[in-house]
Amino acid sequence: MNFITLLLLAPPILIALTFHEYAHAYAAYRYGDDTAKQLGRLSLNPLRHLDPLGTIMIFLVHFGWAKPVPVNPYRLKNPRKDMLWISAAGPLANMVLALASGLLLRFLFAIEGTPDHHTGTAMGLFIFMAIMSLQINLALAIFNILPIAPLDGSKILFGLLPVGFAKLIGALERYGPFILIGLIIIGRATDVPILGGLIWPFVGFFSKLFAGI
Repeated sequence: MNFITLLLLAPPILIALTFHEYAHAYAAYRYGDDTAKQLGRLSLNPLRHLDPLGTIMIFLVHFGWAKPVPVNPYRLKNPRKDMLWISAAGPLANMVLALASGLLLRFLFAIEGTPDHHTGTAMGLFIFMAIMSLQINLALAIFNILPIAPLDGSKILFGLLPVGFAKLIGALERYGPFILIGLIIIGRATDVPILGGLIWPFVGFFSKLFAGI
């Protein structure tokens, strides 16, 4: 990956991560918990949300993270259900950004033609950034709804399951990070993209649906 590509990837990545975390903070605030607001996380300033190591890892190995938004469940009226929607807010924000990127691409393709017609031009670079925005937001949304702690999907599943099953999921949460890291290590060691095999078919489907690509 050359320096120019890194520069073009930076804005879509920063925007995707920022809106994801802002959506969590905003949803928590609307449900009664102002912890994130008090800590300055109810902001669209990327510096409020970025984890330095997590951001670097995104560029190096295409896997990374932002700083988690703190939520105090004791300030929520219905902690179990409210946490479901607070957790879902991040992936939903990424899906909205992906849809916006897809509609922009459809508009650009309609008036400017396909990317091949603009190779090496300013328009070509802008289209590349829009495509990356589409795919990064889709990948981030789909990755985060996987039901593995500490991803958002584990909290969504916790809120959807009956109480008995939810308690079991809660007890297994401590093993989630090890499972996630194990899947990544096994995938890289065996050259079998386990997580990618789950994520990229959905990225392809929604890329076709949103942008026709």
